[in-house]
Order: sequence, then C-alpha cells, then structure tokens
Amino acid sequence: MVLVKREFFIGKKAFQLYLTPSWVVVYLLMTGLVAFTALPLIYVVSTAFKPLDELFLFPPRFFVRRPTFTNFTDLMTSLSSSAVPFTRYVLNSVFVAIAIVISTVVVSAMGAFALVKHKPPGSKALFAVVIAALMFSPHVTTIPRYLVVNSLGLINTYWALILPRIAVAYNFFLMKQFTEQIPDSLLESARMDGAKEWRVFWSIIMPSIKPAWATLIVLSFVAVWNDYFTPLIFTTSQAMRTMPLALQTIAGGPAASNIGRLGAVAASTFIMVLPTILLFTFMQRLVMQTMTHSGIKG
Repeated sequence: MVLVKREFFIGKKAFQLYLTPSWVVVYLLMTGLVAFTALPLIYVVSTAFKPLDELFLFPPRFFVRRPTFTNFTDLMTSLSSSAVPFTRYVLNSVFVAIAIVISTVVVSAMGAFALVKHKPPGSKALFAVVIAALMFSPHVTTIPRYLVVNSLGLINTYWALILPRIAVAYNFFLMKQFTEQIPDSLLESARMDGAKEWRVFWSIIMPSIKPAWATLIVLSFVAVWNDYFTPLIFTTSQAMRTMPLALQTIAGGPAASNIGRLGAVAASTFIMVLPTILLFTFMQRLVMQTMTHSGIKG
C-alpha cells in the first residue's frame, strides 16, 4: 500500500519517493535518532549564550531564556593580556591547522601515487612499515618525537607543531586505497598525450581521489584543531600557544576561579566546536562517498 508518491529532482536526475506505512515508521525513527544525536550540540550552543544565573540553575535548563554575549567577552578578557592578546591564540590555531591539513593531503597523495603507480623497489616493505605504524598509539611516539624535534632546534616554533603531524600512517593508507582504484590505462593515455608526472598527478590523480582528500581534510582538521597536547609538549612561551591549550588554562584553574569563569568555559566550548561542524557540513557529501568507498574501479 502506497500512501504518497512524489517525484523530485537532484540536478538533472529524477527520483521517485514512495511512502508506505513501514517507510513512514522508518523515517520517523531516523528523524528521532538524528534529533537525539543533535541534542549535545544544541546544548553547547544554548549554554554558550546563557547568563550566569541560568548557568547555575539546578536542575539545569536546556534552552537559554535570556541569551547574552557576556560569556564571549569574559572569555577574551580571561585569555587576553598585555603581552598575548586573544587573537594571537586564534591566529596560531588557524595557521597551524591550515598548514598541517594542506601539507598532509599533498604529501599523502604524492606518496600514494608514487608507491602505487610507480612501484619503486621495496614498495611492499615500505607499505608494511606503514601498516605496522597504524598499530602504535600516538602517545607511544611522544618521547621520540620530542627528542627529534629538540635535536633539530625546533622547540617553541611553528615547525615543531606542523612537521610531526604531516606524515601520518592512516592518511597515507587512506590515499593509497583510493589511488589503487584509478586504472593505469588512464594514466598511460595522459602520458602518451605528453603530460608530465606533475600534470598527471594534479589533473588526474587528485580529482579522482577527491572524496579521499576531502575526508582527510575533515579528519586532520578536527584532530589538529582540538589538540592541546602537542603545543603543551613543544612550546614554552605564551605567544606560541594554540586555542585548545589556552582554553585549558581557563578550565584548569582553582575551583573558586572556575566558578566565575563558567560562562567563559561555555563560550570556549562553542568556539572550539563551531569550525568543525561548519567544515563537516560543507564536506559532508564527499565524506559520505568515502564511507561507501566510491571511486574509479579499473
């Protein structure tokens, strides 16, 4: 039994939607699950705009009644000083995140292209090393990384925050899996037409693995944007701190000061979550393609 039959278009493709009683139940169930999943994000947004009297209510109030921007001004006041303004922390986070995301996408894609399509001697052994690296927790390599960075004299510089995060085993593995799906005949045709390897890489490889590097952008950005441990290890001055590390100083102070800074903590949580939500929303379609492992199959 069909209750509703509708036809709609996405681009130039036409789709027909049939609503049966069973599908209505499925849609309602999925809508409820999506709404339930979104509740923490809604609560974060609502809490960021609550005045102090609503923050201390018990039981807590889910939605804000009297929204205010006082929490954000308190946050800037708490983080700013005569030596290091709040904008410095924002600049550090944005610069480090963008530099790491661009670098890891390019390096991982180039490495996958060279390993899969050129097959240099020892490529299988090299890939085995990459797979073995996936088994180690990042915390295990913290001391070796610090010793290497310190021996290079990069402590308390942007290089110390960027270089250790460029070559990541999982990023390389993801790019390799997608690059393998590109048929060799397509690359040979481009070479026969006179295309150099750089042209083949940028004009054929990168567009063909777009879902992979779009997913890599999201994953890398989220990991870097929320990371406070790496700046804590590799930086010593206030001017080199990123936002996550600076925000930890607000929530990690004495209990008495934490009570007064509760609004600033709520605002900082909202600021940290907002860019990741916007980025995932923008990249959602390509990320979903990666989850279904789409691509060219030779």
